[in-house]
Amino acid sequence: MSKDTGSEIGLQLDEGRFLVEISRRAITEYLKTRKIMQPPPDTPPKLFMNSGVFVTLRKHATGELRGCIGFPEPTSRLIDATITSAIEAATGDPRFPPVTLKELNELTIEVSVLTPPQLIDASPEEIPKRIVIGVDGLIVSRGSRRGLLLPQVAVEWNWDQEEFLANCSMKAGLPPDGWLLKGTKIFKFQAEIFREKSPNGPVEKA
Repeated sequence: MSKDTGSEIGLQLDEGRFLVEISRRAITEYLKTRKIMQPPPDTPPKLFMNSGVFVTLRKHATGELRGCIGFPEPTSRLIDATITSAIEAATGDPRFPPVTLKELNELTIEVSVLTPPQLIDASPEEIPKRIVIGVDGLIVSRGSRRGLLLPQVAVEWNWDQEEFLANCSMKAGLPPDGWLLKGTKIFKFQAEIFREKSPNGPVEKA
């Protein structure tokens, strides 16, 4: 993890659309055969770079979360991490029962491609000032505890910076003010977000 410098990924809409479509294909194939698909021959070259990624499933009718799993850090090739995250979001999120093939037709898929997490190297009172709502996602880390929230979560819940930090602390299993405790580390990252407008429908860049 690097210090607070900021960076961009630079995926084109076609590349993001490919990730969303491959996520749906990977889930479908796994639910039918229990096999993990391999990257297809027409995978765009940029998707073989290492990158963090999260795949989010939502009920189209209500927008309700149905699964979200991913890799915070660029430890795997983006295409491989996306396939794995998609399958895990559908079948391995401990908050939800596994998705069924029939239900998949009622879900939209969102892929968030992450920049490497950057340490916010600042005093506690300065940390909120370093966070831009709607742009930055957060990781709160303390010992073995770790919580991550994607940039879009703060917007969906209309949180300010301190509410975002408090909720990310609770995601890590810490009290709401856990981010203020000595020894807690705060990282931020950005994301390029691609999502279906409807199940198996057109893909847009958020």
